[in-house]
Amino acid sequence: MYLNSIMQYRQLGNSSLNVSALCLGTMTWGEQNTEAEAHEQLDYAFGQGINFIDTAEMYPVPARPETQGRTETIIGSWLQQRGCRDKIVLATKVAGPGRDWLTHIRGGNNCLDRANIENAVNESLRRLQTDYIDFYQIHWPDRQTNFFGKLGYPWPEEDDSIPIAETLGVLDELIRRGKIRHVGVSNETPWGVMRYLCLAENQGWSRIQGVQNPYNLLNRSYEIGLAEISHREQVGLLAYSPLGFGVLSGKYLQNPQPPGARLTLFPEYSRYSNPQAQAATTEYVALAQQHSLDPAQMALAFVTGRPFVTSNIIGATTMEQLRNNIASAELQLSGNVLEGIEEIHARHSNPAP
Repeated sequence: MYLNSIMQYRQLGNSSLNVSALCLGTMTWGEQNTEAEAHEQLDYAFGQGINFIDTAEMYPVPARPETQGRTETIIGSWLQQRGCRDKIVLATKVAGPGRDWLTHIRGGNNCLDRANIENAVNESLRRLQTDYIDFYQIHWPDRQTNFFGKLGYPWPEEDDSIPIAETLGVLDELIRRGKIRHVGVSNETPWGVMRYLCLAENQGWSRIQGVQNPYNLLNRSYEIGLAEISHREQVGLLAYSPLGFGVLSGKYLQNPQPPGARLTLFPEYSRYSNPQAQAATTEYVALAQQHSLDPAQMALAFVTGRPFVTSNIIGATTMEQLRNNIASAELQLSGNVLEGIEEIHARHSNPAP
């Protein structure tokens, strides 16, 4: 039994899996967090009712040859020590192409074909010390399109990407072989999600059960197109960056470079730090303070409460942050707060897509 009866559980797509409304993100483990710190986070989150853990073969972030795969290894050691594999819904991801920045993973030629996917799955299983992955995701598309904050469609003159049909066909086979149980996508567009769904229906293949995309008060672009797909097709959002790299906590307003913070250590991750996002963050923090709310908890509660969200992927580098983030599961935003959020959103619509 879980210690925290406050935690809600939601069906992952139309699968048999029920996942906690908060998912524990792991991309700092092995870079900003040690193995011992990661295990402490896992112990606490599990005790608070979180049964959903999300990782990726390329973690930790920033992606470096020296650390690649370390996060999965840390999770694997925890699962072995605690003996709780059957109580955890374990999600990981295969990296998409990274010829210009991810050359340490399969030489950067990690297109989403059979050889690369099978290699990635086998290596993840080894590091995680398990014989199956509950939820296996495509980390980003093989094709050229607008993801990772890119605006506008690139209109590629040539398309040498691996067809989605080939990718999904391999994933379906891996499900039949028992190496993975369910599949999903990440950083996908409405066209991509519908293409996966149509292929599954037409070919009798396994259906994607979730979409892991960014979603927060500074980036609500998921609502344009993808939210309706989540509703009508039962493919919910697994929301990542719900605090916009920590920006929505307000800590960067008080101190532009707080010691040890992600954006202090890695300023190149500037997606949520532009002047428009800073202006919107100032208003969201003021709204939270007006209603005696913690700004981070308000931002998280908004994401968790959206009807198209299956699970909200929280991450933390300190136990204080983790406790605060998990406590947001108990927060129900009032009508006045939600109205205030919409008023700010009308003035600052998606300042950091």
